[in-house]
Amino acid sequence: MQYTETHRLIVEGCQRNDRMSQHALYKQYDKAMFNICLRMLNNREDAEDMLQNVFVEVFKNISRFEFNASIGAWIKRITVNRCINFLKKKRIALVTLEDQGVQLTEPPVEFESKALKVAAIKRAMSQLADGYRVVFSLYMMEGYDHREIAEILGINESTSKSQLNRAKKKLKLIIEDEMINNER
Repeated sequence: MQYTETHRLIVEGCQRNDRMSQHALYKQYDKAMFNICLRMLNNREDAEDMLQNVFVEVFKNISRFEFNASIGAWIKRITVNRCINFLKKKRIALVTLEDQGVQLTEPPVEFESKALKVAAIKRAMSQLADGYRVVFSLYMMEGYDHREIAEILGINESTSKSQLNRAKKKLKLIIEDEMINNER
């Protein structure tokens, strides 16, 4: 049986409230969605709670899933939206640089991914302000473009771009500091 057929059968089982199908769907996506929650919320307990809330919403609304996209993409969208709503309730501040009269004149910071280890990036990400971390996660890890991020967060595209650029700069500084401290 093909991958897509298997997923279709699992989703159809979930739509019939079949517990085994629900368990299979959960086990298929729980780790990936937990990682998204953890990257966006930067708190293990909040991420665990959010994962449960996401799957409650998934199973509550699975009857509306129409197979227009992959089930994984649908669950990911719910996960990202729930995390963003949670952060908005915590009142994260995404600073609009243009509103403060600041123009982004420096060239964008680029990472040389070969030189950076994933663990160092994860540690550095946990030190970012919520707004920077969310935009960085959505763009670099989840593959959203600036238009999509702007729409999701209710900001303009230039704010998304500037937040990403600032997040990259801050990550670079954090990682460089860590490397210097490790050499001592």
